[in-house]
Amino acid sequence: MSAAAPAANAPELSAPGIDGPASPPGPGAPAPKQGGWSTKKKVLWGIAATYVLGIVVFVAAFGVKSHKNETFQVIDSFHLVTWVHLVGPLDINKGVLYLVLAAAITVGLTTWVAKRMEAKPGRLQVVIEWAYDLMQRTTREAMDEQMAAKWFPVILTLFLFIFVTNLIGYIPLPVDSTEKLNIFGAKIPAFQIYAADTNVALPLLLALGVFIAFNTVGIKAQGVRGYIKSLVPSGVGRGMLVIIYPLEIVSTFLRLLSLTIRLWANLLAGHLLIEFMAGDLAVLLGLQLLGWITLPFGVLIFLFEALLIAGLQAFIFAILTAIYLGGAVSRH
Repeated sequence: MSAAAPAANAPELSAPGIDGPASPPGPGAPAPKQGGWSTKKKVLWGIAATYVLGIVVFVAAFGVKSHKNETFQVIDSFHLVTWVHLVGPLDINKGVLYLVLAAAITVGLTTWVAKRMEAKPGRLQVVIEWAYDLMQRTTREAMDEQMAAKWFPVILTLFLFIFVTNLIGYIPLPVDSTEKLNIFGAKIPAFQIYAADTNVALPLLLALGVFIAFNTVGIKAQGVRGYIKSLVPSGVGRGMLVIIYPLEIVSTFLRLLSLTIRLWANLLAGHLLIEFMAGDLAVLLGLQLLGWITLPFGVLIFLFEALLIAGLQAFIFAILTAIYLGGAVSRH
């Protein structure tokens, strides 16, 4: 009897979480997982819901009937309308405005960074230094050290100027003189994305400068006869020279066209495609719903152009300039 008494009075033991309350987790234990959606998933579902709701609203408000717009032309917004006539053929228009902006930003940024170089660089200094190193490597790979030291500033300036020109071309500004916005009774030009090199004149002038430069360098280094000889690879038989020489001369002149068209056509096509998907197609067909449906594609194309094409086209123009200059002084 005496041995059973303590057992009867002993506290009853229970497994945690089964018969009694669970003990709190220790300081090193992982936090329990909580249910619910992540922020990313909420944002994606919110965008999808807004997109579907927008389709419903557009259908309810405007229906799905379309009519062809005979007066609207997609390319009209890229025509240069004279704002101020100076003298002779000289005018001020949106092309001139974007050209001045690009030149001012290029000079301003490089000057500002050069005067404020720091051991621990900021983002802007990192970008400028990256462009500097990239163009320096590009120039040295295309020509010898002495020539690279001479032409590196030109090639770097070309790269930065075209890059800035392309980038600011994706910032909407009120420059579309063909359309007007009525804001509190004041009529201002409609907002538009436009780049100076979507007009063929700027790429042509830049390409013409490069064309004159590499031909002048080649003639100066080798003489007229030697430069013409260098156009044809060594080892070509005399019988083939009658065919090869004209082809090489034509291909040299085609460099002028290729530099011009590559830059101009890529930028113009990109801007047209963005505007087309962001609403111009809906205006052209007279179907408001289509503008909302194609808007996400316009945004994606915009990001692709601004984040990739702007820098890629500047790099291609710069590296081809370096290759043409280096090739003009080399002997085959």
